[in-house]
Amino acid sequence: MTSTLALSLDRIRTAHERIRPYIHRTPVLTSSRFDEASGVQLFFKCENFQKIGAFKARGATNAVFALDNTSAKRGVVTHSSGNHGTALARAAKLRKIPARIVMPKNSAKVKVRAVENYGANIVFCEATQEGREAACAALIAETGATLVHPFENEDVMAGQGTAAIEFLEDADLDLVLCPIGGGGLLCGTAVAAKSMQPKIKVVAVEPANADDAAKSFRAGRRIVTKKNFTIADGLRTNVGERNFPIIQHYVDDVVTVSEGAIASAMRTIWETMKIVIEPSAAVPYAAILEEKIDIVGKRVGIILTGGNVDLDALPWMKA
Repeated sequence: MTSTLALSLDRIRTAHERIRPYIHRTPVLTSSRFDEASGVQLFFKCENFQKIGAFKARGATNAVFALDNTSAKRGVVTHSSGNHGTALARAAKLRKIPARIVMPKNSAKVKVRAVENYGANIVFCEATQEGREAACAALIAETGATLVHPFENEDVMAGQGTAAIEFLEDADLDLVLCPIGGGGLLCGTAVAAKSMQPKIKVVAVEPANADDAAKSFRAGRRIVTKKNFTIADGLRTNVGERNFPIIQHYVDDVVTVSEGAIASAMRTIWETMKIVIEPSAAVPYAAILEEKIDIVGKRVGIILTGGNVDLDALPWMKA
C-alpha cells in the first residue's frame, strides 16, 4: 500500500498552513432536535459555508499553491462538472495563473457560470469519462499545464483533509461520517482522523444507485460500476485507483442509502437547521435516518460537504 504512505497527517497539516489565508474555517453546528431524534450527539462540519460553497476549495487551493513557480506559470487544467472546477478556477485566480476547465456539454448552467465568474477558460467535451480525459490530455500537450485531478491527487487529498483537522480540534468525536464519490475527501478525512485519534471510527456513505465504493470495500478490490441516476450527482464518480488502497487501510465501513432517504435528509436539515446543503452533503445523515450505522452511545460527526444546489433538479421544486 505505497499510496497510503505519501498521504500523512504532517502533509495535511502543511496543507492547512498553506491554504489558511484563502479559505474559511467553517463552523461546527449542533441541533437539540437532531440529538433528541437520534438519541446521540450529532456535530455538523458545515463546508456549505466554505469558499465557493464546498469543501473542494480546500484541495484545489492546496494543489495550486503547492506548485513550483515554473509549473505554475504554465497553468492548471482539470475536468469537472461542478465544484472542483470552480474551486480550481478560484485558486488559479488567486495565484494569478491560467486555469483551463474541461466540462461536459450537459453541465448545469449555474455551474458553468460559477467557473466563468473566476475567469477560467472552459473547454466543453462529451459527457463521458473518456471525453473528459481526452480533452484534458489535449490541453496538457498544447500548454504544458499541470493536471489537478479532482480526487486522484495527493495535494488535493491533503487539502480536503484539513476539514477533518478543524473538525477534531472543535469537537470530541467517536465517529465521523463522510460522503464518498471519487474518494478525495474521504482519504484526507480518514488519514487525518485516524492519525489524530487512532480509536475513532470513519464510515463512508454513498447512494445505493452509485454503490461502487461499497462493492469494492466488500470485495477487497476496486470495482467500477455503471451508475444509475441519483439526486446526489456529486457522488456518481467511481472511487479512484489511488484512493481505494487508502480507503482500505483507514476506513472502517462503507454503507449505502436510498434516494428517498437522501431527499428526506436534505429537506430535514434545511427545515431544522435553516441551512442550505446539496444532496451529496445530505447522504451521511440519510444513513442515520435509515439506521445503517451503529451510533448508540457515540458522539457523531457529519461532514456537510457543500451547499451549491441546482433547485431545478430537486423533486419538490418542480412546478
